Amino acid sequence: MSQTKPRRKLPAFTLRRCERTSPTCDKIRTMPQWFRIIRNRQFAVLPILLCILLQSTRASNSEKQPQRSRITGIDHVSIYVSDANKSRRFYSDVLGLATCPQFTGPGSCFLVRPADQRVVLESALTQKENGVKSWVAEIAFATDDVTEMRRYLLATGLFPGDIRRDPDGAQYFRMQDTEGNPIAFVQRSSPKIAAAPASKQIGSHLLHAGFVVRDRNLENHFYVDVLGFHLYWYGGFRDDSVDWYELQVPNGSDWIEYMLNIPANAGHAELGVQNHFSLGVKDVHAAARQLRSHGFEKFDGPEIGRDGKDSLDAYDPDGTRVEIMQFTPTEKPCCHPYTADHPKP
Repeated sequence: MSQTKPRRKLPAFTLRRCERTSPTCDKIRTMPQWFRIIRNRQFAVLPILLCILLQSTRASNSEKQPQRSRITGIDHVSIYVSDANKSRRFYSDVLGLATCPQFTGPGSCFLVRPADQRVVLESALTQKENGVKSWVAEIAFATDDVTEMRRYLLATGLFPGDIRRDPDGAQYFRMQDTEGNPIAFVQRSSPKIAAAPASKQIGSHLLHAGFVVRDRNLENHFYVDVLGFHLYWYGGFRDDSVDWYELQVPNGSDWIEYMLNIPANAGHAELGVQNHFSLGVKDVHAAARQLRSHGFEKFDGPEIGRDGKDSLDAYDPDGTRVEIMQFTPTEKPCCHPYTADHPKP
């Protein structure tokens, strides 16, 4: 004669309910033992299940969260010009830059080889109508995934523009930083141009771009907290002041430079000095001789700046400063040491 395995005694509240509703009681008696245990302890099990569900949802959301793509350097700087012919002669004949292949824009485009960077000239008519004083029209950063970069910025609550494509295959979108400075992100599908710099070219790399900044903390929230830029160097006219604040891109050695403490009513001439870009050279004194050989005599320097680097300043026909700078410092900088590697020629 087989023995029946004893059943687990049902809790009192379940038995009382069984007495009132016999169909339910019958169902409970026929349940597997493990299911009855879970059912009878539902108030303890449900919070555990809810916790597991929430953790699973968080993990799933984390996996789907877009990630910031790499920012490897400066792709191009766009400059407003008032006389296209004069400016083209400056950038081609004086600085020795070759024109960009497949460029179909309304302005002009010049290559900085072998880095495959660009200087783009745009008509100043539009910015005159809008009353914009800065003649640096745009600073664009190179990224290896423009689609993921845009998704990432959208996820942080920012408003990047639509992705567009140039005739040469480059994809890009435009937006503004927290102080309204126009910037862009560019992904170039073609490999870096292998051609050597033209014999007249002064500078082999677009090292950095500078622009006036009113609130350093506000801009740092965008460039440091959101985009991942990191400190390269800062300094000032005095050892205890900060007039220049430099941040490198997260995945390269190019940098941007905040030009601080500039009067709000600064005019075109002053802003032409502050809003600028820089070309890197191995020897700035050789670059000065090369400029003179191109018939260009009016430039400042060479001289060693507060950052310890030897450089000179040339100005295009509209007064926009082009800083020609050595890649590494020749002296110890003032104010603060460098905190990242220097670019290489």
